[in-house]
Amino acid sequence: MAIDTTETTSASPTVHSPLGTRLSTRDKLVLFVLCAAQFMVALDFSVLNVALPVLGKDLGMSQSALQWAVTAFALPSGGFLLLFGRIGDLYGRRRLFLTGLALFGTASLLATFAWDPASFLTGRALQGLGAAAIVPTGMSLLTTTFPEGPARDRALGISGTLLSLGFTVGMVAGGVLTDVLSWRSTMGLLSVFALIVLPLAPGLLPESRTPDRPRLDVPGAVTVTGGLLALIYALSTAAERGFGGTDVIVTLAAGVLLLAAFVYVESRAHAPLVSLPMLRRRTVAWGNLGGLVTFSMMSTVVFVLTLYLQETLGLSAFETGLVFGVQGVMSAVAGVYAPKVIGRFGALRTLVGSLAGQGLFVAGLVLLNAHTWSVWLATAAISLASMCHLGAIISYGLTVTSGVPDEEQGLATGLVTSTQQVGITIGIPLLGVLATTSSDLLAGVHTVLALDAVIVLAAAVLVATGLGRDRSRPVEAEALGLR
Repeated sequence: MAIDTTETTSASPTVHSPLGTRLSTRDKLVLFVLCAAQFMVALDFSVLNVALPVLGKDLGMSQSALQWAVTAFALPSGGFLLLFGRIGDLYGRRRLFLTGLALFGTASLLATFAWDPASFLTGRALQGLGAAAIVPTGMSLLTTTFPEGPARDRALGISGTLLSLGFTVGMVAGGVLTDVLSWRSTMGLLSVFALIVLPLAPGLLPESRTPDRPRLDVPGAVTVTGGLLALIYALSTAAERGFGGTDVIVTLAAGVLLLAAFVYVESRAHAPLVSLPMLRRRTVAWGNLGGLVTFSMMSTVVFVLTLYLQETLGLSAFETGLVFGVQGVMSAVAGVYAPKVIGRFGALRTLVGSLAGQGLFVAGLVLLNAHTWSVWLATAAISLASMCHLGAIISYGLTVTSGVPDEEQGLATGLVTSTQQVGITIGIPLLGVLATTSSDLLAGVHTVLALDAVIVLAAAVLVATGLGRDRSRPVEAEALGLR
């Protein structure tokens, strides 16, 4: 998704749907290709989670190294998102979309047949690069293919539903495949998706790019990506070995300096990756803070609960998948009712209330122990926390984009997407490793969950305070189409 303010045009004829919500056969095929690719990426974020303990034993990865199975994918997918979105704008979105699909499929095969931790993590990192190309270009192709109005609304609704469903299906499918076949089949499933979508895409998707080509902000892309990589490495290594190591000190300092350089570069760039004036809007800044916290902290909860359910309670990968399957069903229910809640109470109040609810239900998970009845507590609490999490996701996106001029909506929406990716990236390295490196796993899980809850509740207070002056200008439900 581009985060610029230029208009997009198609180099080849755009697929125009009827004025109503009915889609032609070609429209449906285009939507299938784009949504299948997005579904595949969403699947990848979760399909491996329940297989981590089995994967670690098979490849000889220590418990403290397991978080890299997730981080190796999430880090490049978040770090390169802005750069690849801009490259697609300048040189062709379809071209980059197809390149990302090919890379993702090849990387999935490498991860499927990995022979040691290094080859597996290489495959995961290349998957992340492919996802960084697929996500922004796929969304831009969708919005430029379907004209604004009912057709685009329907396409975006279907895409959003499948993205949410992909995460849930991944948790359940990961458990089933790991129990019936092996963890390798979870990676093989992703390569099958890529092989189905890739041959269909070239003949269906129109090429599109921005009519004028602003200069590519290479310094901005280099500094922000390098800064994130350095910080994640430093935090992950420090959690395992402490902050006294030379490599930790050097990479931590490098990360801070690179991110400071990024701010300096963006303030002077002609076509920046991130517009600093946009970030100074209260709704954008505080809304994205809420989004960053809800994504990062929920990804951490899912990670540590996966370890707890299998290592402490002794559940199989399939049984663990069922727990998260219930979570997914409840999230889907929340997705139906969240727009109605926002329509009645407004995006800001829903965001604050959802963050508070997520924090409180995560706090309830601190009561987990080694007794088998804890599985029911885990299922109920994670499901209710996820319902609040979904409410926070929808309301923070609306908060960020509310009051933004039409010509800057692409920029605001791009920031929403970037926040999602970065949030998923940083949560596990920041807190998850406190559980994997603890001598007592249950005690480590309790520590992570307590800190997680405190951070989410603190974010709710900060967002409410930061946006308190905007209460006199609530987001109108009618304008959002929620009534």
